[in-house]
Amino acid sequence: MGKVKSLFGLAVIIVLVFLAWKIAPVYYANYQFEDYLDTQAKVESYSQHTEFDIATTFAKRAQELGIPLTASQIKVARVGNELTIEADYAVTIDVPIHPFDLNFHVATKNRRI
Repeated sequence: MGKVKSLFGLAVIIVLVFLAWKIAPVYYANYQFEDYLDTQAKVESYSQHTEFDIATTFAKRAQELGIPLTASQIKVARVGNELTIEADYAVTIDVPIHPFDLNFHVATKNRRI
């Protein structure tokens, strides 16, 4: 009975490590994209770029990070001195028994001084 419990415990640990190996890079890419979004929003709030140009820049960075976003999915709005950027996307995690989606919402708002 002790060997069965040990094997079951080992199997659970292996499954958890496998899931972490599949999921961690997705969350890390999201973190990098949010950081880039916040930093660039400060710069873009003072630029003369159009909303489409800004969305294209962010979509390019998302593609570099392996995030499935296009410029049309990124909402950029300039209202007065405020620049608002937001996007929703999902990443499918392929696991043998049951693939699933992780949904993300990234957003930032910056106001010129």
